[in-house]
Amino acid sequence: LNAELDKASEENERQCLTLEGAGGVRIGCVQIAGLVARRIVTFVEQGDTVAAGERFGLIRFGSRTDVYLPKGCGPLVKVGQTAIGGETVLADFGSGKSNRRGSLPQETEPL
Repeated sequence: LNAELDKASEENERQCLTLEGAGGVRIGCVQIAGLVARRIVTFVEQGDTVAAGERFGLIRFGSRTDVYLPKGCGPLVKVGQTAIGGETVLADFGSGKSNRRGSLPQETEPL
């Protein structure tokens, strides 16, 4: 299925990871393969240390990654916004409230 469809998160190949940061903060990541790229390559194993900006896996061609942030962090992006792995800052874990207001235009382009 096209990775943009909600049902893709249930039916397409996927890889789930939990990243644990300083102070026990946990972030969930689900890599979902798209219609063309039906394979996910994971570079890490359970217990590995991952640095900020380091790659932990690879998917291409219309695939997506869902990120689940813990309660109490302030998102710095909007749902549907294009993000670049290792570059886009997704959240502020100290603020507790969103720093971005408004909505995205229908079509967004990467910066």
